[in-house]
Amino acid sequence: MSPERLARINQMLDNRQVDLTVCLDKVHKSQNIAAVVRTADSVGIHQIHAVMPDNSLWVSGNTASGSQQWVNTVNHRSFDDAKQVFKAQKMQVLATTFSDTAVDFREIDYTQPTAIIMGNERDGVSAEAIAAADQHIIIPMIGMVQSLNVSVAAALVMYEAQRQRQQANMYGSRQLDHSYCQTMLFEQGHPIFAKACRRKNIPYPAIDLQGQIDASDEWWQRMRAPDPQAELG
Repeated sequence: MSPERLARINQMLDNRQVDLTVCLDKVHKSQNIAAVVRTADSVGIHQIHAVMPDNSLWVSGNTASGSQQWVNTVNHRSFDDAKQVFKAQKMQVLATTFSDTAVDFREIDYTQPTAIIMGNERDGVSAEAIAAADQHIIIPMIGMVQSLNVSVAAALVMYEAQRQRQQANMYGSRQLDHSYCQTMLFEQGHPIFAKACRRKNIPYPAIDLQGQIDASDEWWQRMRAPDPQAELG
């Protein structure tokens, strides 16, 4: 791995926000999902959630081109399943919806642990999510249209969260688990070796501070050994 690649991956890992997330509530259109994942990556969100009762429509690793390599996705069959995760992490749950109690999305304190619920293209946020939310938020509209595309609305809210967190100096201090960071450094810095490890069922090695593989002689011997799958082919 080049020093430039190592520095870029480490910068990404240092800025990931583990207590800020977006939950896509039955969002079906792949282009909207891809756009949300891409924006999540750009503002430093580590993990997003997707509620989809039909698992054939679950958000997959191929949804957002290169962005899925950097943003984890957790799929749920129901919003209640997702809510349990948010509550376990003591997150405030925000639902984007028109209601008498909805406030301008910029009035929220996003420096708190936060889950932002975005609804689908036709129906918006589900009744279950609206009922479970700690606060309803809206994006003020003064034109003729009443709502924005879900990916645009999500981007506005995420960038407000990023703005507040940057002002609070919440970026630049690594929050991610060391083992996860090691996995990312290996898979994204040494993709050919990572693919070989998965194919040969070899554990991932450690990555040193220079971004190089730090492995035993036994590990290298297993890596250089003939590939069983290739021999079967």
